[in-house]
Formats: sequence, C-alpha cells, structure tokens
Amino acid sequence: MYLAGVSVRRVEDITQALWGTRVSPGTVSNLNKKVYGRIEKWLNEPIDGDYPYVFIDGIWLKRSWAGEVKNVSVLVALGVDEHGYRQVLGVKEGAKEDKESWMSFLRHLKSRGLCGVRLFISDKCLGLVESLVDFYPEAKWQRCVVHFYRNVFTAVPKGRVKEVAAMLKAIHAQEDREAAEEKIVAVIRKLKSMKLANAAKIVEQSGGETLSYYELPSQHWRSLRTNNPLERLMREIRRRTRVVGAFPDGQSALMLVAARLRHIAGTKWGTKRYMNMERLQELARAVA
Repeated sequence: MYLAGVSVRRVEDITQALWGTRVSPGTVSNLNKKVYGRIEKWLNEPIDGDYPYVFIDGIWLKRSWAGEVKNVSVLVALGVDEHGYRQVLGVKEGAKEDKESWMSFLRHLKSRGLCGVRLFISDKCLGLVESLVDFYPEAKWQRCVVHFYRNVFTAVPKGRVKEVAAMLKAIHAQEDREAAEEKIVAVIRKLKSMKLANAAKIVEQSGGETLSYYELPSQHWRSLRTNNPLERLMREIRRRTRVVGAFPDGQSALMLVAARLRHIAGTKWGTKRYMNMERLQELARAVA
C-alpha cells in the first residue's frame, strides 16, 4: 500500500520519528483515499475561459515492475489565461511520449473545455506536433528555442559551441520574423563555411519552427520563446520525486506529481499576474 508513492512502512517510520507513535495501515488507507479523491477531482475539473498560451511537456519518472525499474511518463500542460494568470491545466500519465499518449492527453484537455489557444510552446516531442493539428488546428506551435539550440549543439565540436550559440541567439534577437528568417539564411551560410554541415542542416530544417512567437505581441516574446515556465515546475517535480526513487506504479507517480503541482497552483505562483494580456487583445481587435 502506498500514499502518493510512499510505502506504508515509510509513513509509519516518519510518524514514529515525528510524534513517537505509528499510524495504522487502515489510517494510511483512509488518507490515501481522501488524497487521491481530491486530486482526481482537481485533475478533471472543467477548464473555464480562454488560454491563449499553453506550455506542454512530459517528465520521465522511474517505476518498479516485476523486480525491474522501468520508465513512466507524466504529461503536463500549463496555461496563461486571458487575464495573464498561470494555471496548471492538466496532468496525465502517458505510457510513452508518443502520438497515442499525446492524443489522449489533448483529448482530455479538450473534453474539459480548453479553448482559445493561440500558441502551444513545447519541445519537438514525438507525435505531439501532429496531434496538436488534430485537436487545435487554428493554434500555432512554437518550438522551444533552448531545446533547438541543444539539438544544434549535438553537431558542433565542444570548442565551437559558444561561437555557434551566439549565432543562434542572434536569430531570436531580430525585430521581426522577416529579419529572423534572413538571419537564419545567414547562419546556415556561416555554418557551412565553418565546415559544420550537419549543424547547418538542422538549422535549415528546424529553424523556422522557432519563429512562431513573432506573430504575437513583442512584449510577450521573451516568455514565449522557450518552455522555461514549465521547465521550472518540472525541476521542482524532479527534486521532490528523487526522495521516492522508483514508484510502485504509474498511478502513484501521477498522483505525487499532481499533488505537488496542485500545491504550487494554490500559492502566490498562481495568484500573481504573469503577463499583461492587453497587447494581445489589441492585436486581436486589429486583426478583426
């Protein structure tokens, strides 16, 4: 029996150390039901209002199965609503970070009411981009520039990474998309002259995927270029889950991740305005 991934024995040891008495397995079971019930309710609550920006990613955790330690993925979506506040929109177990898992997750978000999405921000996860088109055809997709840089660096000698990083950052420091596209062409030419053909190929094939944010208000560009808002939450989750080690099953992993995110959402993090959305509303009126 487990409480958010922690065994009954460990719960008993903790209460013994804190209060000098052990809780019974029955008490742990009752707590387990209450906690899981509240989290399940939170995970399935309707999503009200529009969420113009949605950050989406997955995290790999370890689970023990038949004496072996295997991986389990937990998919997470973070949104910025029409008033500029951040909300955790969804958390779901995925067998793998593949198209089937992403489609199930997006279907879950859609069924709960997620709408008004202008831009999804993520890494180029297997199957995710294709699934976004199926469920949110009018939304744009922004590839996280940090992950894009890392992808390019795999084809760059260690001694030249700093030089290439400066070139890539220049792409995303332009005043508009047209200038950024011109800079991509210049970077590709430069990489080829440096005998970095593989790096040039990656930029040529994927550079345009990192420019979608240019179609939105410039005041939001810095926040939309990367998946950092969600990455920060993921780092906190990894820090917390290291205490558990390997989870007994995917449900326990999901519940611990969801419990932590629910706690964070209820703190100042969730009540502090993250963006001024007036610029986006002005843009929408101008287009209309």
